[in-house]
Amino acid sequence: MQADPNPTVVRINLGARSYPIAIGSDFAALAAGAAGLPAGTAALIVTNDTVAPLYNQTLVDRLVAHYSHVHTVTLPDGEEHKTWPTLNLIFDALLTHGCDRKVVLYALGGGVIGDMTGFAAACYMRGVDFVQVPTTLLAQVDSSVGGKTGINHPLGKNMIGAFHQPRLVLCDLSTLDTLPARELAAGIAEVIKYGPIADMELFAWLEANMDALLAREPQALAHAVKRSCEIKASVVGADEREAGLRAILNFGHTFGHAIEAGMGYGVWLHGEGVAAGMVMAAELSRRLGLVDAAFVQRLRTLTERAGLPTRGPVLDAQDNAGRYLQLMRVDKKAETGEIRFVLIDGPGRAVLRAAPDALVREVIDACCVA
Repeated sequence: MQADPNPTVVRINLGARSYPIAIGSDFAALAAGAAGLPAGTAALIVTNDTVAPLYNQTLVDRLVAHYSHVHTVTLPDGEEHKTWPTLNLIFDALLTHGCDRKVVLYALGGGVIGDMTGFAAACYMRGVDFVQVPTTLLAQVDSSVGGKTGINHPLGKNMIGAFHQPRLVLCDLSTLDTLPARELAAGIAEVIKYGPIADMELFAWLEANMDALLAREPQALAHAVKRSCEIKASVVGADEREAGLRAILNFGHTFGHAIEAGMGYGVWLHGEGVAAGMVMAAELSRRLGLVDAAFVQRLRTLTERAGLPTRGPVLDAQDNAGRYLQLMRVDKKAETGEIRFVLIDGPGRAVLRAAPDALVREVIDACCVA
């Protein structure tokens, strides 16, 4: 993909913490289109051992004109490494290089790298600037935007973290050319999510353009990323710290996080868990009388076309539903042990509410692999 001298820019409006999301190609062109890189005494690129050989030197070459020192720390790749020991490698690098509070961190990678880099930036010297440079579709359409940062705990996903907004997000669509097909599909799950909760026109567009997305056609990818970022920017701008509205962005995630934790982090990709979780949440919505069976089938069909799972795994052969419920009680949306689900209150409209355990058990039994 050739460099785009005029990238698309979506702004996320948060007062003094507002920032642009630049979508196009070539890191330098994106930064210029977004009005430049944040000033600092040094830059630290945080990446992983899969992405580093592909894009680290390119980013270094773009940053050396802006910072007197550009350092890199390379972490192991995978959700299973989203832990305190791995996070500490970032602090080790910052301290070893004598970085002060004017350092700017650059998160070059997918959602795991973005979450950990943001959390490190929130903590180092009580807060330094960082820039998101997402290289996966999932990160470009979701996790790089909105300032949620953190790491996993064996008992729950993303349970340790902070809200810390980036200064800038650079979505270079050309990095998606090297993305494995399974990772591409996982990112599409997060794009699909935006339809049922906010924009059924996007959902219809996905039905018409799924083949183009899977073929990585540039115009299709650009539209999917742009519209996803617009929806997320609107929601986050209205509810930065998830006091209410922002929770709708977690459609499918309550079931999905249980799958990830129950299977062991990294066995199922995040987007795969979300995909099966969306179908389960839609079925729960149907059983509560909020949507009809046709809507659930429409969601299931689109998810299958993306090459994503639509049935959850069995986490416990003796009491599968009980294991799901146990894991879902360790969820950021839970209150006093009561699980609250993002449900579809009619296509394009989401609601956060609880459901009886007995009904949730029925859904899990109906929606998991026999």
